[in-house]
Amino acid sequence: MDVIQALKTTGTCRYFDTAPVPDEILLDAFEAARFSPQGGNRQPVRWVVVRDPEKKRRLRDWYLEPWKAYLAGIESGDVAVGALPKAVVDADHFAEHLHEVPAIAVLCAELDGLHPTDLELDRLSVVGGGSIYPTAQSFCLALRSHGVATAVTTLLCHYEPQVKELLGIPDGVITAAHIAVGYPARGFPTKLSRLPVEQIAFGETYGTPLKQS
Repeated sequence: MDVIQALKTTGTCRYFDTAPVPDEILLDAFEAARFSPQGGNRQPVRWVVVRDPEKKRRLRDWYLEPWKAYLAGIESGDVAVGALPKAVVDADHFAEHLHEVPAIAVLCAELDGLHPTDLELDRLSVVGGGSIYPTAQSFCLALRSHGVATAVTTLLCHYEPQVKELLGIPDGVITAAHIAVGYPARGFPTKLSRLPVEQIAFGETYGTPLKQS
């Protein structure tokens, strides 16, 4: 698959088929994703693939608590979202049926392999994620090339202690995301809704349009 086509059609899947994803496809995606860039080539990312029905149900139950609280905020108007009503309905279906997804890949990272350079700034630290999330995107793109869909979520990070205990994740290792993996029940999108490039890419100063020379 052409990489540009993959980038433009790897959206968040909310409806999954129940057919299992073969080990060889998962391993091929992990093989490709491990070449993603990360600071100092420390390679901090680790994965736990969850297929056990009871473990998936536990993850679903934990996921539902923060999701339903967020959903209540949307319905009351206390939480403003740019998503269309259908997208919220789809996300609720995903939450309710998370345990039915064929596999959940838990994205982990060794803390010793991260080197955030923004800890002293008066804002949320995000730099450490630069050594984690490129690998997640590469994993999703590699699966897309096999016709396998994904949904990346961070809501379960609210329950990191419980997830770590459930999956035997050791001290010094964090959870950074959970990725639902399976064949799409409704196919892949042909066009994703995104801001036009004129609103996100600037030249020399923030807000100045980037123009072709």
